[in-house]
Amino acid sequence: MKCPFCAYHDTKVVDSRLGREGNNIRRRRECISCEKRFTTYERVEETLPLVIKKDGRREAFDRTKILAGMQRACEKRPISIATIEKEIDRLELSLQECGEKEIDSSRIGESVMNALHGLDEVAYVRFASVYRQFRDINEFMSELTDILAKGGGKSSS
Repeated sequence: MKCPFCAYHDTKVVDSRLGREGNNIRRRRECISCEKRFTTYERVEETLPLVIKKDGRREAFDRTKILAGMQRACEKRPISIATIEKEIDRLELSLQECGEKEIDSSRIGESVMNALHGLDEVAYVRFASVYRQFRDINEFMSELTDILAKGGGKSSS
């Protein structure tokens, strides 16, 4: 493992622990050269389907993109990073279980919107406004009207 501080290629493991959910291992490492310590996480490499983008390109599923989008939507909302990561874990698990080799990015986006809708309606609307690329205020208002018609509007601000 390369040291993130000095880029030396040899480190030693100082401590290993099972992650909270039991699906990864947390390792404390120390660089042999500069003696600085850092943490790494090891998880089983699971086979996830390729994502088919709107323009037809195919790329590997990237958890960090989903995490970044959900974090932006949940900014200044009462939602912990642990809750967001749990939702992403559920999404990854469902993608693994579906058994498909490729999946449209739109299905992933809809899954993220559904997860956010259950967590926080403000975060949901923020994500939907970017994801659905509302062209004007009428489309945005239509989405808000749908939320309110379904018994929404319960989120605290």
